Amino acid sequence: MDAHSIEQRRGVWDSVKPYFEKESLAAFALGLSSGFPYAMIGATLTTRLAQDGIDKKTVTAFTLAFLVYNLKIFWAWIIDGVRLPVIGGLGQRVSWMLVCGVLVIAAVLNLAFVQPLPNAMAATVIAAVLVGAAGASFDIVIDAYRIETLKPYQLGTGSGMSQYGWRIGSAGAGALALVVSARHGWSAGYAVCALFALPAMLTAVLLGEPARRKVVVQKRGVVEVWSSIAGPFAEFFRRNGAWLVLTFILVHKIGDTLANLTFRLLFDDLGFSNDEIALYDVGLGFWAYLIGVFIGGVAFAKMGLKRSVMLSLVLMGFSNLSFAALAAAGHSNWGMAGAIGFENISSGFGGVVVIAYFSALCDLRFTAAQYALISAGASVVGRFLTGTTAGAMIETFGYVNFYLLTTVASLPGMVIFWWMCRTGLVDQAMGTAGEDVAELEADA
Repeated sequence: MDAHSIEQRRGVWDSVKPYFEKESLAAFALGLSSGFPYAMIGATLTTRLAQDGIDKKTVTAFTLAFLVYNLKIFWAWIIDGVRLPVIGGLGQRVSWMLVCGVLVIAAVLNLAFVQPLPNAMAATVIAAVLVGAAGASFDIVIDAYRIETLKPYQLGTGSGMSQYGWRIGSAGAGALALVVSARHGWSAGYAVCALFALPAMLTAVLLGEPARRKVVVQKRGVVEVWSSIAGPFAEFFRRNGAWLVLTFILVHKIGDTLANLTFRLLFDDLGFSNDEIALYDVGLGFWAYLIGVFIGGVAFAKMGLKRSVMLSLVLMGFSNLSFAALAAAGHSNWGMAGAIGFENISSGFGGVVVIAYFSALCDLRFTAAQYALISAGASVVGRFLTGTTAGAMIETFGYVNFYLLTTVASLPGMVIFWWMCRTGLVDQAMGTAGEDVAELEADA
């Protein structure tokens, strides 16, 4: 074998090797557990409620349960700084991972055994909110563990593996719930999905505390407690351009979130069966998303952070047009396959590069609190609009015009990020978790 062939083989291995490092594999396992609570109160619950005869406005209002994820900034500081009794000796992140995992399992089992009725929805609402609260708490510690475990050069790869895991966990739980519920009822379908909490819990126990975790001052008096609450946000907003970065975080995903949380309503109204939804939305969507994640990882490495994020914003925004086309075409398996394929490839691509960027914004002293702020802000506007207006907008304007409006709603995020790139604010607002990203950007 000549030197050129050896060099080529080494180059291929160097590209693949980061995916098999323990930190990347840990990110994958964490993603598995992070994704499934979202499915339990997202598309799966939408399908369950629609099949139980609940009206559209009530179904879309259930997306407000996701707003609990956006409120996690108010208790993220607890996971950063409050030591748990008894099991606290396992480590701050490990002990909270175990507690939050148990809470998620309990909340999903609770939702499994409530019965949605058109005139008695209170128990279902409470159960969905409890899953959201437990899932949000689980996400806080999962995100912090992932960011503190990954080295700066692994942010792209690790984010990709996390997205692989998230999609497998979300799609796997959603598909499992559909299949089991068709044979044994929704209670059994939900109950079996609670097992998806285990990968993150086992990962934390096996790997122990993250190597990059930075311990801040212990919380004792009132002043120290207030500092632990306000400190992460004060540090973030002292950065140059922080308010514009936050504005971008708030608006960049409005159109995408509005569209994504209504797809199952569209499929139901177009007459797609559970088997068709499982085949195309869950099955095809799963593989399309994984392809998008792979492309996103390559793009992040080759194009750098700024250009890859910009491209992802364009793809995610305009993917909504494919659902406007599906709504106009009516019940079409080819149309459904094309729309879901395009949307999931775009989402997978964006999931890698945008999450890598958001992770790089964190200060390692306040990982849990700052990433909670960022991830909560990324979807709060879209979720609120979906829960309060999406159902009425669909009934007023129809699906075609609704998805056209979601495409228009994605434009402000593109413009703001373009301006941040032009003015250098992307680099200036970076946190210590992304301390080497600027060098990677220069090499891209």
